[in-house]
Amino acid sequence: MKILIIRHGDPDYSIDPLTEKGWKEAEYLSEKIAPLPIKAYYVSPLGRAKDTASCTLQKAGRTAEVCEWLREFSPQVLRPDLENGRRKCAWDWLPQDWTADERFFRYDEWFLNEVMQEAHVKEEYDWVVENFDALLAKHGYKREGKLYRAEQANNDTICIFCHFGLECVLLSHLLNVSPMVLWHGMCAAPSSVTTVNTEERREGIAYFRMASFGDISHLYAHGEPPAFAARFSECYTNEGQRID
Repeated sequence: MKILIIRHGDPDYSIDPLTEKGWKEAEYLSEKIAPLPIKAYYVSPLGRAKDTASCTLQKAGRTAEVCEWLREFSPQVLRPDLENGRRKCAWDWLPQDWTADERFFRYDEWFLNEVMQEAHVKEEYDWVVENFDALLAKHGYKREGKLYRAEQANNDTICIFCHFGLECVLLSHLLNVSPMVLWHGMCAAPSSVTTVNTEERREGIAYFRMASFGDISHLYAHGEPPAFAARFSECYTNEGQRID
């Protein structure tokens, strides 16, 4: 089985839909995705993801199932560098803070950090991945430990329109990697496509391998530069590039 995980196009976070640029990205993306033999489409309930999916769905003459658990990963934590009880999303820490805790690098320990525990981040993570596993089971792959039992092995493709933080949660679960490493070490540009395939090297036993991450070839094909969302300043003094 193949899973396409697609981040929404360039967003206007203040009101949730896409920007003018984001709509262009979604249209270029649809030219790539709509012709594919997709078994099923799934989409976040948030406007920016639904907008992005709409171009592909209209072109393909299809509909998508809206899944509440595909919304952006939303726990808010008391980030160590912030004062007066201010909170930020759990997946945006300064490097000098999160790398100081060795537990953040470990799949079975990242959630033991006291800041994460206070914000009940693991509970939200578990809710997402339990729903994700239920979806995969519906498509023939049942989670067993850190592997999947291929109960109905297939070559189907499913397509998920969601968000960067949430995408990293899904990949963390499939690959058994700490989400902190993915959240802070990778960047999926708006409208990018990540492809994950099953590998069944022994009958009935499947593992997922990421074949590509954050593909934006559909933008390059139209000479459209990627949006800067989800990235931070390459150099601290760079004008117009955010540091927070």
